[in-house]
Amino acid sequence: MPAHRKLPAVAAAALLALTTLTACGGGGATNSAADGGNGKIKIMVGGLDKVIYLPARLTQQLGYFEDEGIHVTLLTEPAGVQATTSLVSGDVQGVVGFYDHTLDLQVKGKQVESVVQLAHAPGEVEVVSNQAAADLTSAKDFKGKKLGVTGLGSSTDFLTKYLAVKNGVQTDEFTPVAVGAGQTFISAIQQGSVQGGMTTDPTAAQIVDKKLGKVLIDMRTPEGSKEALGGPYPSSSLYMSTDWVNSHKKEVQKLTNALVRTLKWMSTHTPEQIAAKMPSDYAQGGKQLYVQAIKDTLPMFTKDGVMPADGPATVERVLKSFNPNLKNATVDLKKTYTTEFVKKAG
Repeated sequence: MPAHRKLPAVAAAALLALTTLTACGGGGATNSAADGGNGKIKIMVGGLDKVIYLPARLTQQLGYFEDEGIHVTLLTEPAGVQATTSLVSGDVQGVVGFYDHTLDLQVKGKQVESVVQLAHAPGEVEVVSNQAAADLTSAKDFKGKKLGVTGLGSSTDFLTKYLAVKNGVQTDEFTPVAVGAGQTFISAIQQGSVQGGMTTDPTAAQIVDKKLGKVLIDMRTPEGSKEALGGPYPSSSLYMSTDWVNSHKKEVQKLTNALVRTLKWMSTHTPEQIAAKMPSDYAQGGKQLYVQAIKDTLPMFTKDGVMPADGPATVERVLKSFNPNLKNATVDLKKTYTTEFVKKAG
């Protein structure tokens, strides 16, 4: 499939362009994951320009990492599953990605935990192309379709499979296609490589603005999350290896202080003010459209970084509905997140 062949080049280009982004302008990109005690920390983001992960780059733009005395290098991968691989392999100290990976990794023998819960809703939407709109009107119509996800094994893949199973479609009755995000996702919709797919803003906003498709299922708000998934779905988070967290509590607290400060700043500023702080090239569809994308996605974010009380149970239920690795496994949810640092922040 064409989308599969494009993704590696896009990922390589994204990494090349962003490996030198640091909060204090230093050469932190060369540090190994064993570092951190020297104040230099690398964090992989599952798509730096995605609005669902906006707090990471916004924290850097506001200078809050620097205020805490830490040098943070933000790297990017187009899909959360690739970001997770970087953490497990020891290339980075943390990931800004979906919380659900902590459960998946635990049953695979890898202990990681969310230390700052940035969001309590997925921030994702399922879109359908105009060409397929007549035959794809709900998740019940996923059968026989090719549906775009950022990467196989990513959270978009997880959520697509859950929506299918919930609506009577088995996971082997449709085809998930890894098409990344941004232009590669848009091209897949435009060219008919997929009939629909799960993505985030600003990609979703561009698809609607270009009149290439429409939103079928909206999970950008807690209300939308509850309707689609049956409860709050903690998504975007900073998660790290539990061993690293326990041995670098000072650094983790500083990271947490900075991110929670950003969440509070976001809750008291307008989408226009937030957009003005972000790099201009993030507004690929134009400034006005980017502002709208931020406005549509803002409800997903927490104000304090605290894990919603019933969120982990929702994630476990969703994953167990389709994931054979988790279906009969026992997950210790208390080990998948910590509130130790967010309660001390601010």
